[in-house]
Amino acid sequence: MHNTPNLISVLRLLLVPLTVWLIISEAYGWAFISFMVAGISDGIDGYLARRFDWRTPLGAYLDPLADKTLLVSVFVTLGLLKLIPAWLAILVVSRDALIVGAVLLSRLVDHPVRVRPLMVSKLNTVVQIVFAVTVLGVAALGKPLDMLVDYGSIPVALLTALSGVAYLASWLRQQPKGEHQP
Repeated sequence: MHNTPNLISVLRLLLVPLTVWLIISEAYGWAFISFMVAGISDGIDGYLARRFDWRTPLGAYLDPLADKTLLVSVFVTLGLLKLIPAWLAILVVSRDALIVGAVLLSRLVDHPVRVRPLMVSKLNTVVQIVFAVTVLGVAALGKPLDMLVDYGSIPVALLTALSGVAYLASWLRQQPKGEHQP
């Protein structure tokens, strides 16, 4: 039973290609449902891991991997289909690439960093999810997206940028001080 949260995370990963395919197929109602199931499963696996102390080292990587894979894939797909501005999709992807790149670089130079979820990052994730699910829901209803996207992009962009800057600052603080070595 202690692997149940990990299995849920794997199922969430498997929902990524389905959700992307549904968006590309313009089956926005089904994409909305698939995205919602993935979001709900994220809450369930987190609850189970905390409530029953079913946390595992694998789960510590698998859960955020599933979350980011889903969000980045959905934002890229919505951007490519011009349902959201391309710049917003690029910003979301760039922030995550910055974080992953910094962690990998730190390991490469033998100064691994501890990445802890920041409050601004948690808020950013919630806002990104709400925005994506709202875009999918409105598209499923066949309603115009212009005003929603115009106004919804602002908090997503601001929080994405703030979160990226906060992680970058945290990463820089964890870097060793001293003389530069070639």
